[in-house]
Amino acid sequence: MSEDALAVKLAVLRPHLDERQWRLLLGAEAVAIGRGGIALVARLSGASRTTVQAGVGEVRAGVAPDGRVRAPGAGRPSVEQAQPGLVEALDALVSPETRGDPMSPLRWTTKSLAQLTKGLYAKGFTVSKKTVSRLLKQAGYRLQAVFKTKEGAGHPDRDAQFAHINTLAGMYLDAGDPVISVDTKKKELIGEYANKGREWQPSGEPVEVNGHDFPSGVPRAIPYGVYDIGADDGFVTVGVDHDTAGFAVNAIRTWWDTVGRQRYPRSGRLLVTADCGGSNGNRLRAFKVELAAFAEQSGLEITVCHFPPGTSKWNKVEHRLFSFISMNWRGRPLTDYQVVVETIAATTTETGLTVDAVLDTTRYPTGVRISDAQIRAVPVQRYAFHGEWNYIVHPGPIPETLRNQTISL
Repeated sequence: MSEDALAVKLAVLRPHLDERQWRLLLGAEAVAIGRGGIALVARLSGASRTTVQAGVGEVRAGVAPDGRVRAPGAGRPSVEQAQPGLVEALDALVSPETRGDPMSPLRWTTKSLAQLTKGLYAKGFTVSKKTVSRLLKQAGYRLQAVFKTKEGAGHPDRDAQFAHINTLAGMYLDAGDPVISVDTKKKELIGEYANKGREWQPSGEPVEVNGHDFPSGVPRAIPYGVYDIGADDGFVTVGVDHDTAGFAVNAIRTWWDTVGRQRYPRSGRLLVTADCGGSNGNRLRAFKVELAAFAEQSGLEITVCHFPPGTSKWNKVEHRLFSFISMNWRGRPLTDYQVVVETIAATTTETGLTVDAVLDTTRYPTGVRISDAQIRAVPVQRYAFHGEWNYIVHPGPIPETLRNQTISL
């Protein structure tokens, strides 16, 4: 076979052969040529003389097929083998326990691949970011966002209050009565201001917004959410003034008049779960006074259960309603109140959540003081278990004996 024919043959076969098959072909051709075959085959194939020589050795030794491409132990040693102690050094850098260690080069810094690579270099190791990523995954690490789980010094009856709320909610739902979770969402700036997240736009045509995200004297939207647990349905009142107890209770009243009354025509009672702070806080006198007015107007017996301090994330309105609203308007400037209302109302989920939204333009003054006489006039009856968290506001006056009598589940 001529040199040109052999060169063509090798060029045609190379893409179809793995490393070992290629090496054996080169060795077989060199053996067939005889003297000077190794140099000729290396020149025509572009392979190194070492590779051809290895192929010749395997052909002459008659090595049987074993499914391997390389011989055992072939190839460069892994980075972990070449640099003993690398894995342990990486684990020491990324481990949460070392974050406050004054000897750690990553103290109070983000654990990015670049920072970890620099930290390892400072310890005498040379690795790429790709290798660091591989080692982290092998060790079970993944990129994770901060997860709010630490709540400080939890109340000793926290879990018992959760059980109380769960039991009471189950009783109401089984009886076909409404159970709602309420809270105020973070206030949003109205205007050409940046919103977190991204939205699909034509390439190179991002929405332009103001460069300052902390202006003063601009309007703000105050979304107050009502999540109907039994119906998996949301209702949001968007306020334009202040987040007061009057605003909070009016949002509940608007939900009842708009949705609740038609959905629960036979119900004479309502269970409300809320945080311990804000416009619906358990210590806020105005909240109870406003609830009493709503109870009298609607004829509803309103039971309120407050989540213990520091546990607002367990309130269902947070993760069943507000989280999806935030996703729906990510990357989109809320230019006016109508945009806020329409964006909230367009929120849906694959599991069937729907949301209604309305605008509340009423002015709610702050600093309204509730007298002792006004709070004593509220027809409230407390549960035996943490009456400051769990109580019933009746739709009308109740006997003093009933007021002083606590309720048990």
